[in-house]
Amino acid sequence: MDIYAFPPIAAILDAAYGALTALSAALEPLAGSAASAAAVILVTLLIRALLIPVGVSQAKAERTRARLAPKLRELQKRHKKNPERLQRETMQLYKDENTSPFAGCLPVLLQAPVVGILYTLFLRTDIAGHANELLAHDLFGASLGTSLVHMLFAGPFSLPTLLVYLALIAIMIVVAEVTRRVFRPAPVDDSPLSSPGMLRMMSAMHYLTAVFAVFVPLAAALYLTVTVAWTLVQRVVLRRRYPLPVPV
Repeated sequence: MDIYAFPPIAAILDAAYGALTALSAALEPLAGSAASAAAVILVTLLIRALLIPVGVSQAKAERTRARLAPKLRELQKRHKKNPERLQRETMQLYKDENTSPFAGCLPVLLQAPVVGILYTLFLRTDIAGHANELLAHDLFGASLGTSLVHMLFAGPFSLPTLLVYLALIAIMIVVAEVTRRVFRPAPVDDSPLSSPGMLRMMSAMHYLTAVFAVFVPLAAALYLTVTVAWTLVQRVVLRRRYPLPVPV
């Protein structure tokens, strides 16, 4: 069974395909053969702009969590032998503060469908029963519908695809390193999250986007690159606007 032939999903993909091809056609006089790549970048910027209010909420939630950290540590010490009581007291604390331990997760959840749609648009040879012309588009000679892993292991080999991917991955790694250094969490005494192993794992998570990018079509990798760069700049600006409390 082809899930993409399911009428509601096919309709969504066809609408996204029509919008992206129309935007690409409008950009073609300026961007030439890279019009579809430019369209992906513009769509990414539009989505990130629409998510600015969510980013503000995320920054506020981060500041709230930092402010509540001493109270949470006190609860953990007081009820460490009673996990059920600890959970109740923790949730009550978040309730009293009108927040949630999951506050700030919305941007990731909202972007998942967009990445999925881009992945599908540049992966399938047909969309809603008609030929997918987006697969013929490229960025500096690299096909937008080819992933780095597919090119390396299934072929055909393409030097432009390799070079474009290496450039995007390099950008993502630099952004991840800057993010890791600038937004390194403050260590907390007697916390399992502050153990060397946990800190190494949390640091490695910054690079997961770069790893994921090699498996998706170039169009989706381009979306991810623009997204992580935007996110870093936005976090720097919002951290200045909503600074974390200074530990006492």
